[in-house]
Amino acid sequence: MMSDQPLILWFRRDLRLSDHPMLAAAVASGRPLLPVFVLDGQAEALGAAAKWRLGLGLARFAETLAAMGQRLILRRGDALAVLQALVAETGAAGVMWQRMYDPQAVARDTGVKAALKAKGLVAESFPGALLIEPWEVATGQGGYYKVYSPFWKAVSARGFAGPVPAVTALRAPSVWPVSEDLAEWQMGGAMRRGAAVCLPHQRVGEAAALARLDEFIDTAVDRYRAARDFPGVIGATSGLSENLAWGEIGPRTIWAAGQRALHQGDAGAEQFCKELVWREFAYHLMHHSPHILTHSWRAGWEDFAWRGDNPEAEAWRRGMTGEPFVDAAMREMYVTGRMHNRARMVVASYLTKHLLSDWRLGQAWFADCLTDWDEAANAMGWQWVAGSGPDAAPYFRVFNPAGQAEKFDSDGAYRRRWIAEISAKPGAEAQSYFDAVPKRWNLAVTQAYPKPIVTLADGRARALAAYAARSGAAALTDPVGRE
Repeated sequence: MMSDQPLILWFRRDLRLSDHPMLAAAVASGRPLLPVFVLDGQAEALGAAAKWRLGLGLARFAETLAAMGQRLILRRGDALAVLQALVAETGAAGVMWQRMYDPQAVARDTGVKAALKAKGLVAESFPGALLIEPWEVATGQGGYYKVYSPFWKAVSARGFAGPVPAVTALRAPSVWPVSEDLAEWQMGGAMRRGAAVCLPHQRVGEAAALARLDEFIDTAVDRYRAARDFPGVIGATSGLSENLAWGEIGPRTIWAAGQRALHQGDAGAEQFCKELVWREFAYHLMHHSPHILTHSWRAGWEDFAWRGDNPEAEAWRRGMTGEPFVDAAMREMYVTGRMHNRARMVVASYLTKHLLSDWRLGQAWFADCLTDWDEAANAMGWQWVAGSGPDAAPYFRVFNPAGQAEKFDSDGAYRRRWIAEISAKPGAEAQSYFDAVPKRWNLAVTQAYPKPIVTLADGRARALAAYAARSGAAALTDPVGRE
């Protein structure tokens, strides 16, 4: 017999209807369903761009639910207190949610589950954010993987079930609890004037994400492996990191599309699937070694002589280092909320090696500026480049921005696209950077492009000396100085 006692569906970073095990289980219960989002301390602490982008996603998801005769109930406060209050208000049988994996979320969710179950309420968590739960794959010795290649082999050999079909109807309750007003939360308040500049570069919501995936598979996956490293090639990558970050598309949906393309013979499909599993590797590492988010992952790196915040790091943040490839990437991020992956490696190497600045400075800036902010992937990426992380680039590898530009932006299109000062006829995107940055930076499109804050040779030599001192070696050479 169908119960009239509702279930609360606690949404977080899973704003979709398809490939969603929690939703499928909730619908199968036959109960009335109350979709809820709680703006708790963890969500409040998101960086400026991420919090703004979450607000856009919530607004779009609310519209999707409204079209089904449902509502997204918004509440602000401590998650457990809010959920307990909603249970009391609605007589709900309990709460369901899709899992998150960062340490703060795990601690919060564990507490919520224990408190609800202690009162005899339903408290169920479900997978859905990953292809495989981080604890479900282990080495032959029973430990966790610390190197990507064997992780890829182990995970890809398992195969994955297809995505859960989209739900098409959610039974509404007879009485709705009061919802707060999303506009009053001012999710984009910290973005200030940058929000208007960044907005056209966002593709918000599940429908946009699915269309983006279809477009990529139809037009670009075949050339993905060959073109993905060239930031000036428009449409060479999927752009789905934005939607994955907020759960507007499920990973099994992407994996299934990639596998179909692979079976059809598309040359870049396997590499596309490998990039999705690289994200899985980041979550696997975060689960088993959560210190990766805040401390050097490798033992012995906490006392490395990285500099704290400094004027050169501030020039890096502002896209004013005088190294065009670095500055183009930093400006791309500020205008669009995303950065090409090849460029991410270059700017991270430049900060941590040429400027010898702590990787956590870069991690924090990315957290503030990225609309596709992913805590696990970004921490792993920063430490991979810095040399302190798992599966790290050799610590003596110093990416040369000029060499990278020569190799991956030989016609200068990417640099001209984002740096107005070096373009004879700067486009709207390059000029929009100056409309987005804080006025206190005193940057103007008419000013001269700065000279390099450090020569590439001097920066590389300083980095190699520091790494040599750490390793105890008399000297290090850089066999990939033009990398």
